[in-house]
Amino acid sequence: MRRGGRWIEHWDPEDETFWAETGERIARRNLVFSVLCEHIGFSVWSLWSVMVLFMGPEYGIDPAGKFFLVAMPTLVGAVLRVPYTFAVARFGGRNWTVLSALLLLVPASVAAVVIEPGTSYSTFLLVAALAGVGGGNFASSMTNINSFFPLRKKGYALGLNAGGGNIGVPVIQLLGLLVIGTAGAAQPRLVLAVYLPLIVLAAVLAALFMDNLAPVTNDTGAAVDAAREPHTWVMSLLYIGTFGSFIGYSFAFGLVLQSQFARTPLQAASLTFIGPLLGSLIRPVGGRLADRFGGARITLGTFAAMALATGVVIGASAMKSLPVFLVGFISLFVLSGLGNGSTYKMIPGIFQALALGRGLAGEAAAAYGRRLSGAAMGLIGAVGAVGGLAINLAFRQSFLTTGSGTPAFVSFLVCYGVCGAVTWAVYLRPAARERRTAQVPAADGEPRPVYAEV
Repeated sequence: MRRGGRWIEHWDPEDETFWAETGERIARRNLVFSVLCEHIGFSVWSLWSVMVLFMGPEYGIDPAGKFFLVAMPTLVGAVLRVPYTFAVARFGGRNWTVLSALLLLVPASVAAVVIEPGTSYSTFLLVAALAGVGGGNFASSMTNINSFFPLRKKGYALGLNAGGGNIGVPVIQLLGLLVIGTAGAAQPRLVLAVYLPLIVLAAVLAALFMDNLAPVTNDTGAAVDAAREPHTWVMSLLYIGTFGSFIGYSFAFGLVLQSQFARTPLQAASLTFIGPLLGSLIRPVGGRLADRFGGARITLGTFAAMALATGVVIGASAMKSLPVFLVGFISLFVLSGLGNGSTYKMIPGIFQALALGRGLAGEAAAAYGRRLSGAAMGLIGAVGAVGGLAINLAFRQSFLTTGSGTPAFVSFLVCYGVCGAVTWAVYLRPAARERRTAQVPAADGEPRPVYAEV
C-alpha cells in the first residue's frame, strides 16, 4: 500500500453505490483542478501564437518564418503526449499534475528573457519548442480524468476537462489583445508577467486538492496492446481532423488574418480569440451529445459540416471577403470543438465494445475498457496534435507559393471528406454495427445480444 501523497487505494466508479456515496464527489473535485492546470498548459502551449503578433518588422521574420515558429510547440507537444500519458500511472495523477504544471515555468520564463528585437531566429525556434510542454499536459490530464469517471459519464467529463483546457488558447489571446491595445505591441513581457504567478498557483492548488489513484498502475502492456489495435489508429486519424484542426487553426488564425487580409497586430488580435473560445466552450456539448446519440453519429455530422464550412472559406478567399471568411473560419472552430468532444467519447466506447465482443462482461469488461482506452488516449492525442503541425506547415507552404491560404484550405477539405468516409465505414455502416454486437449471458443463463454504442 502506498502512503502519503493523497493516494486512494480503492476506486470503482462503475459501482453505482460507491459512485453515489463517495466517487462522484472526489471525481468532480479532481476534475475542477485538472481543468485549471490543463487550462494553463494550453495557454503556454499557444504562447507563441500570441508572441508573433508582437513581432513587427524590427524582428526581421517574414510570415513563412512565423508560421514555422508557431508550429514548433505543436510538434514538441505532440511528441510529449505519449510519455505524459504513462506518467500518470507511474507517478500518480495528482503528483504528475503538480510536476507538469511547474514545468510550465521553464518556457514562460525563458520567453520573457529572449522576446526582443535582435534575438536570432534559431533562438526563437528553440524557445518556442520549449512551450511544447504545455501540449503534453492535455494527454496526462485526459488519461487521469478518464480513470475517475464511469463509462456513462465519460463523454461529458472528458469534454468538460478538454474544453476547459482548450479555453486556455483564447484566454491568452485575449490577454495579448489587452496588452497590445493598452500598452502597445512593444510590451510582450506583460503577458508572461501574468502567467508566471498563475502557473505557481495552479501547481499549489493541484497539490492541495487532487488525488492519486492506486489502482491505476503502470502497465506498459496496455500501451503495446493499444498500439496493436487498429481502432487506435482509426481514431488517431479522426482526431487529426478534429483536434488537429482546432489547435492548428488556433495557432495560425492571427497570422492568416495578417498575411491574407493585411490586418494590423491589434486588428488581428481583436479577432483571433473568438474561434478558439467558441470551439472550447462547445467541446463539452459535443461530449454530451455523444453520450446521448452516439459519438460516431455526431462525429460524422461534424466532418460533413466542416467540409461545408471549408467550402465557404475557399469561396470567401476568392471573393476577398473578410466577413464571409470569418463566418466560415469561426464555424470551423465551433465544429472542430464539437468533434473533439464526440471523438473522445468514442474511445472508451470502442474498447468497451471490444471487451464485450471478446466475451467479457460486467467489471471485467469495464476494467479492460479503462486499461486500453487510457493507453490509447495518449497515442491518439499525440497523433491528433500532429494535425496542428500539418496545418501550420500547409499554411506556410501555401503562402510561400501563392501568397494565399486557399491551397491549404483545399487540402483540408479533402481531409474532412476522408475522415467522414472512414467514420461511416468503420463505425456506422450496418456491417460495422453487427460486429459490435456480443452475446452476453443474462440472469437466466440464456445469451442476449448487447450492442456497444460508440
